[in-house]
Amino acid sequence: MTVSFITLGCKVNQYESVALSELFAEKGFTPVSDEKADITVINSCTVTAESNRKTRQTVRKVRRSNPNTVIVLTGCMAQAFFDEAKSVLQADIVVGNTDYENLPDLCLEFLKSRQRICIHKEHTLGEKISSLTVSSFPERTRAYIKIEDGCDRFCSYCIIPYAKGRVRSKSLEVIKNEATALAKAGYKEVVLTGINLSAFGKDTGDELCDAVEIVCECNGIERVRLGSLECDQITDEALKKLASLEKFCPQFHLSLQSGSDNTLKAMNRKYDTAFYRGFVERIRKFFDNPSITTDIMVGFAGETDKDFESSANFVKEIGFARSHVFVYSVREGTVAAKRTDQVDPYIKQKRAKAMGKICADSEQEFLKAQVGLSCKVLFETGYNGFFEGYTENYTRVKVKTTENLEGKILSVKLLKAENDYCIGEMIKP
Repeated sequence: MTVSFITLGCKVNQYESVALSELFAEKGFTPVSDEKADITVINSCTVTAESNRKTRQTVRKVRRSNPNTVIVLTGCMAQAFFDEAKSVLQADIVVGNTDYENLPDLCLEFLKSRQRICIHKEHTLGEKISSLTVSSFPERTRAYIKIEDGCDRFCSYCIIPYAKGRVRSKSLEVIKNEATALAKAGYKEVVLTGINLSAFGKDTGDELCDAVEIVCECNGIERVRLGSLECDQITDEALKKLASLEKFCPQFHLSLQSGSDNTLKAMNRKYDTAFYRGFVERIRKFFDNPSITTDIMVGFAGETDKDFESSANFVKEIGFARSHVFVYSVREGTVAAKRTDQVDPYIKQKRAKAMGKICADSEQEFLKAQVGLSCKVLFETGYNGFFEGYTENYTRVKVKTTENLEGKILSVKLLKAENDYCIGEMIKP
């Protein structure tokens, strides 16, 4: 019995799909990438209304292309908007993300009865993190470990706490075992990720830097990187500890959302621009040549021209290495969705274009500052006579070569900055 996976959304969802693939394999199923699989698991995203639309569209597309496959609709949409997910009648099994471990058995049950299965269980306070782990990441040169799940922050625009539940963390022992398995599989870089990664250990008494340190201790792992962080949840002591770890990669993805204090307050973010600025300054003090990357939202409810101008100026000031700019969209079920001062769509798009230009200029300045430096690059893919990969601070680098460098970490000198990457040359030993 073959099973394939379609993953929508974030790195956490990607991790969970790989973990589910391994779980199905343990239960006797054969994971495949074939569109004609006997079972198709769609791991949904629900971060925006558009995410739900894409999920519905994906289910219907799969049914058209493979009328006989058993379609499993699971993930965040099925958890947060169960009634909507259940209304997608092309799905044979609809199950929220609280029942991941039961999916193989539910598929066997459906195959016997051919009766539609729809199950929804709420997240509860005190629940434990899923026991799912991974031992490999097909077609990837870096591996991910989900060490935390859930979020307690309840930003006014965000549905995720309802989709993922409250903060819960893996034990250090489980993390160590998972990292050891990935090292044995040949992975040299591991990215630690979570829904609110900075809150790791809130429920166990551990700290994020403990998880980083234990993965750094694994033989074979040469680089450890962190996913998205919240600046107000990382202490100076933690930064100093991370700076002392030779394998830690100095890339900090600090979700900003807005550079306007008015907007940050309306979003129910837990910091202001002064705190964010100070945190970035401390990173640059403790680390040599770090990169600061971020997410920036424009057009949040009530955002005035003055608010946007403040946000744009703050983004210029910080000098991000890379930024993801996106337009706020109303998310049913959130506090912000009830506001009556929504920004006109035309103005949102205009602001997004302006902010995108600022961020592109900032990225160029960062790349120019990398020229002349020597660094280690983990190479990933090759095409058109070049091989490309990423430095410790996640600068994208291309090197002209006919060699297959996939999975190798090699020394490179950066020669030239292009649009979103640097050209480099190999440093001979």
